[in-house]
Amino acid sequence: MNGSSIIATIRTSTMRTPAAIMKHVESFHFRCFLLTKPFSSFPSSLPIDPEPPDHDLPLLLHSILSKPNWQKHPSLPKLLPSISPSHVHSLFSLNPYLLPQTALDFSYWISQKPTFKHSVYSYSALLNILVAYKFFGPADKIRLAMIKSSASIHESRFVFELLMEMNKNEQLHSCFKLSLRSYNFLLMSLSKFLMIDEMKSVYSEMLNNRVSPNIFTWNTMVNGYCKIGNVVEAQRYVTKIVQAGLNPDTFTYTSLILGHCRNKDVDSAFRIFRMMPSKGCRRNEVSYTNLIHGLCEAERVDEAIKLFEAMGEDFCYPTVRTYTVIIFGLCETGRKSEGIKLFKEMSQKGCEPNAHTYTVIIDSLCKDNKVDEAREMVGRMLGKGLVPSVVTYNALIDGYCKHGAMEAALEVLGTMESNNCFPNERTYNELIAGFCKKNVHKAMAFLDKMLELKLVPNVVTYNSLIHGQCKMGQLDNAFRLLEMMKENGLVPDQWTYSVLIDSLCKVDRIEEARNLFDSLKEKSLKANEVIYTALIDGYCKVGKIEDANYLLDRMINQGCLPNSCTYNAIIDGLCNMKNMKEALSTVKKMAGMGVKPTVDTYTIFIKWMLKEGDFDHAHGNLDQLISSGCQPDVLTYTAFIRAYCGSGRLKEAEDMMIRMKEEGVFPDSLTYTLLLDAYGCLGLMHSAFDVLKCMFDAGCEPSHHTYSILFKYLLKDRGTKDDSPAVNLVSNGMLFDHADVWKSMEFDTALELFEKMRQHGCVPNANTYGKLIIGLCKVGRFVVVQKLFDHMRDQGISPGEDAYNSLLNCFCELGMYDDAMIVVDLMIKSSQLPYLDSYRQLICGLYDQGDKEKVDTLFANLLRCGYSSDEVAWKILIDGLLKKGLADRCSELLSIMEKMGCQLHPNTYSLLIEGIDGA
Repeated sequence: MNGSSIIATIRTSTMRTPAAIMKHVESFHFRCFLLTKPFSSFPSSLPIDPEPPDHDLPLLLHSILSKPNWQKHPSLPKLLPSISPSHVHSLFSLNPYLLPQTALDFSYWISQKPTFKHSVYSYSALLNILVAYKFFGPADKIRLAMIKSSASIHESRFVFELLMEMNKNEQLHSCFKLSLRSYNFLLMSLSKFLMIDEMKSVYSEMLNNRVSPNIFTWNTMVNGYCKIGNVVEAQRYVTKIVQAGLNPDTFTYTSLILGHCRNKDVDSAFRIFRMMPSKGCRRNEVSYTNLIHGLCEAERVDEAIKLFEAMGEDFCYPTVRTYTVIIFGLCETGRKSEGIKLFKEMSQKGCEPNAHTYTVIIDSLCKDNKVDEAREMVGRMLGKGLVPSVVTYNALIDGYCKHGAMEAALEVLGTMESNNCFPNERTYNELIAGFCKKNVHKAMAFLDKMLELKLVPNVVTYNSLIHGQCKMGQLDNAFRLLEMMKENGLVPDQWTYSVLIDSLCKVDRIEEARNLFDSLKEKSLKANEVIYTALIDGYCKVGKIEDANYLLDRMINQGCLPNSCTYNAIIDGLCNMKNMKEALSTVKKMAGMGVKPTVDTYTIFIKWMLKEGDFDHAHGNLDQLISSGCQPDVLTYTAFIRAYCGSGRLKEAEDMMIRMKEEGVFPDSLTYTLLLDAYGCLGLMHSAFDVLKCMFDAGCEPSHHTYSILFKYLLKDRGTKDDSPAVNLVSNGMLFDHADVWKSMEFDTALELFEKMRQHGCVPNANTYGKLIIGLCKVGRFVVVQKLFDHMRDQGISPGEDAYNSLLNCFCELGMYDDAMIVVDLMIKSSQLPYLDSYRQLICGLYDQGDKEKVDTLFANLLRCGYSSDEVAWKILIDGLLKKGLADRCSELLSIMEKMGCQLHPNTYSLLIEGIDGA
């Protein structure tokens, strides 16, 4: 029975006079009023409204309700679209003496409107009024409606606490205690959200109040425990059913099947399933579906399909959930085509897919790199009137993020929010992981957004951000995030420390990495193979093979088995030291440990052999690689192409390029650039530009090194014609300094490049201009850069974030702060985020020039751009001003942050105060 029909059955109850009883119930009413405040006590349980509710509306409604024939009041039709459950809650809570019949009539009237649905809070406020006036019959029905309307764990807990409080009230105990029916519905609501401790409390209270449980009660307890896989505790309640002289029914056994499956004991679930007919219990669709689900989770999909096909023997027919479970099992075990086929068959057999079924297919398509097809599937969902859930949108967002299509991911986020589907922690974790690959500042901004929405970042959130900061070379920020993580009560895991140790090794901070590694023991954290491998690789990269081998032995002694990556790190280190004998010995040790050589193992040896000019042995290793069942990858083929190009054997290099494409291996930017350079070295510029065309056609972006090589040969041609010194740039063939090319390049050389590119079908794009700008900015050629920017604008091309940031960094390095500020303004207008390192340089530079007013304006504008407040404080205030000894200036900017409402983590704030006080 829904809320509307319940209110309809009780709205005609006889009204009692409140005067005699109000005095006695006042204290109880106040207590209930405190419990029913949704805005202070339970903010996360209410939908997030774009604007706060109109607080005048409850007052206006009370004024209308105080008049006779209020239903005919002319203002009501206009107010109706604006009335929300929170308004109704406020109306009843702020007016506890409202006549109960009026309150009931209004509740019924508003519940009949299609756009309105009562919440637990509006029901609770109505319940207070009915109880105060001793309208216990209607109040009991409202109590049931309130229990049934619980839509989240927060709401269910609110109802539980309210009813337990009411049940303890001595004045109400005799006349308004919970009935068996109310207890059973409350247990069912708690079970829905796996609130087992609360279920135990309710069951105990039933017994204490001498309310005898029935089979519905015990079955609900059995089901609750089975949902969390606690079959032992569930069996205790099955025993109570038998002790009461009753027989377990289909619901009981179906719950036990679920419990065994949740406990990953599918065979026991099967025994229960087979036993049911002998116990006189019919197996129903849920019995089948629970067991099918358990089989699918155990990857016994073929058995699940057999059971699915046998449902008709029990006169059962697959439900939408049955189909969904099978489709999910097929997709998860790599049988996606079968899953999609079954998805199409559903409708033909009269079972329409629901939102969950579509979500399974959408998630599978995204994991299969078919994100656009997945988005089309969302469109089909909407066309059928189905509402995508947060899980559906998350699957799509994750798919785009994994492909680096962050604009598309943000579009999905916008669609999601416009459809009143609110992002959760997983949504933001996926966006953060995606942005960490491209722009860690935007990723950090999403951390602030999470906190603003009262979402709780977890270990996954911080690990992504730590990894993102490390990739950007911002190790100080990574360690600050580590401290923030600990302060928030989260325990860093093995992945956290593996990223930090690996990043320290990559910048030759080996001793710090070792100290962090040694600290794991006192943190009660055992190093895994990833952590060991990161440190072993670090030692090998700096030639400390003995230390690496010592760690390898320690790793094995502590029961942590090395993997192929561990051994490959040592083999690579030995090859770099030209110790081939020991490298080959390590391969034998590797085999002795049951670890097979991988494509990387073979490629390490191939690269070394090619470096030594031993092409025959390199090809022998390539053949061995293939015969072992491995497939050469882009690094393997590129090693051969590099060697052939370097030795002038261009035909072999071309053949290797053809071979790799035939094998389905796609060349990367380095592979193409090597071949392009080889053609240029031989003066075959037409062929070099053909390679560039192949890059464009393959969607492989040329790097600024690719373009510098093209400029190298264009400058060579000029040098040959006019005896320019630029010819010296290519005297060593492939060995040259890229910086010299950029220093020699003029704007007309860029125009010449663009013309030749067009002649070969390569139209210069934003990436082309961006890479040229990056290369020129590295050597301070801002005059040429400015001309390129003007030329871009004339061609209708917008500069990318990397190009702008390179120019900004160039101006800051050269002390051209006014020009830098212009670039910042252009970036902000284009919705692009300047790197905070550049902001730090710019702000410190402006302070050195005495331009305090410019700093204040610049900093205030920066804070409006959506950066993480903590990251701004770290990079600009701590790493910038405090390191330069500008404590007073730091304090001034901190005041601006506080005035603008920036929220800093307590750990960041402590660092700032310590730094300011210390100075």
